[in-house]
Amino acid sequence: MSPDRPHRLLRAAVVGAGGIARSSHLPALRTLAAEGETDVVAVVDVDDTAVRAFADTFRIPYASTDLDTMLAEVRPDLVVLCTPPAVHREQSVAALRAGAWVWCEKPPCPSLADYDAVGAEEKGGDGDPYASIVFQHRFGSGARHVRRLLREGAFGRPLVAHCQTTWYRDTAYYSVPWRGRWATEGGGPAMGHGIHQTDLLLDLMGPWTEVRGMVARLVHDVETEDVSTAQIRFADGAVGTVVNSVLSPDEVSRIRIDCELATVELTHLYGYRNADWRITPAPGVPEETVARWHDFGEDEPSSHLAQLRSLVADIRAGRRHATSGAGGRRTLEFITALYKSAFTDVPVRAGDIGPGDPYYTALHGDAPGWAPAEPHQEEDPA
Repeated sequence: MSPDRPHRLLRAAVVGAGGIARSSHLPALRTLAAEGETDVVAVVDVDDTAVRAFADTFRIPYASTDLDTMLAEVRPDLVVLCTPPAVHREQSVAALRAGAWVWCEKPPCPSLADYDAVGAEEKGGDGDPYASIVFQHRFGSGARHVRRLLREGAFGRPLVAHCQTTWYRDTAYYSVPWRGRWATEGGGPAMGHGIHQTDLLLDLMGPWTEVRGMVARLVHDVETEDVSTAQIRFADGAVGTVVNSVLSPDEVSRIRIDCELATVELTHLYGYRNADWRITPAPGVPEETVARWHDFGEDEPSSHLAQLRSLVADIRAGRRHATSGAGGRRTLEFITALYKSAFTDVPVRAGDIGPGDPYYTALHGDAPGWAPAEPHQEEDPA
């Protein structure tokens, strides 16, 4: 959308009428609609009863069970994907070919190959439609404030980082057929749960150069892991750890970055406010400096709304959104490298995984004991 066009509502279509759309995406879209930015004009879901109930409840004028038909008949500006990861590639490509921007719920795609296939459908100009990923933790006021201070060097050099997503999921959670399977979920907690904290860590710390991973399947009867750990080396020399778990009754999401002049900590669960951040100065830092560090400004919680506001502004300005293209790919590349390192027992460097590498097309990389079992073939009696 060219920045010199008259201001008009961005016509949005929601794909997937499940819980995440109801709880997160649609409220954000409706808030921006009240602010004169968006208009929800269509909803699509494979379940006819669900999609019509969704449209009736939220007074959405168009409901369909077919994405291609909706794209042809409605021609939305923005397609919001609230669907399982296995269909993200197909749906993103269809939306881009129809001339729409895409905002896709995490995980972005089950593989780097899928992600790159979506990117190949973009025309390439910053003002042309592109696909972006829901990584809403980058967009709260706390992250913006800390990111700026880190970039300015206010805390000195980052030295040590810790990233923790230790949550709890029971057996009933994995009774949903697409969960815990490589083909449909893409990966375990490293992919589907810890990805938000991992993305925020990478956004704050900058480029990573090397990862050494370890995964385990300790409790759940799933194809993927239920716990993972990783050691990271960053381009500036800092080192870090990442822990992802769905086995932890005392649930917490946490990031800690130790710098030369301060320790920065974020502790929350599924979303944060300014009060969830803590900055502890090193001895000798002047009080007036610490006071400036603690001035986070107006509190904007991390949320789908915070990110959607940023995305709409970027679309209107004809610029790339931070979670599109390379800005979204780096997190998926890191997670892919974590799995490859874990399954091969060797460190993996940024840029190592590309076409021809089995981990480029599937996060399990056909690793023995982890790749999905081949379907049993009955012998031909003839």
